[in-house]
Amino acid sequence: MPACPLRRAPAAALPLLGVLLLAVSGCSVGIPDPAAPAPATSTGVPAPATPTVTPGHDADAVAARDLPFSAGESLASGVPVQLSDGLKDAPGWSAGGQGTAGASIYKKADGCQAAARVSTNQGPLAVPGDDKASTEALFHYLDPSILPGYLATDTLRWGGDADKPGPRVEVLVYDGGAAGTRAAVSYARMFAKAGSSVYVSVACPDRGSLAAARADVAARLAVLPPSS
Repeated sequence: MPACPLRRAPAAALPLLGVLLLAVSGCSVGIPDPAAPAPATSTGVPAPATPTVTPGHDADAVAARDLPFSAGESLASGVPVQLSDGLKDAPGWSAGGQGTAGASIYKKADGCQAAARVSTNQGPLAVPGDDKASTEALFHYLDPSILPGYLATDTLRWGGDADKPGPRVEVLVYDGGAAGTRAAVSYARMFAKAGSSVYVSVACPDRGSLAAARADVAARLAVLPPSS
């Protein structure tokens, strides 16, 4: 499948709608790493395994409490977060397969659709020690017309069990308003120290169905803390 070019929306339009609708129609947004080295040629000699445990890091303690933007430095360096697939178990939702670049697609019986993905090797976009500024930079990368003032703070689940109280992780949200007959919104969080990001987009037939879909995303689609 050919790559999907990013197009900047007209000044009169809400800027991220094109990105959102691309993502939920099976075309997700890739975030290239310009600093990534070219793959090394194999010599036939197995390379030593990269350690996955950070000495002195208490992953269980980090997973057990809220992760606001100010707590991003409590994560282990270079160990990526993940996303759950719990949205497929919400009433009316089902798994819709994978879009491009590994985005997980979810469809709801009322016509809503969501796309969720994790990206790694995010160092070139990250602002060291500042997850909020890093997330603003991520949105700006996806659409240069998005200013920090367009973004609101919200939360998603931070691990835990669905339908039970648990810790939350702060994210930034861009409410894309409506494009034609579709209403759209996106969530993102860059974890600067972990070197990874999560991006979730939702599009629905109207604002009412979008509000219900957002409640499902908040309750069921969890950001999973690194296990080590």
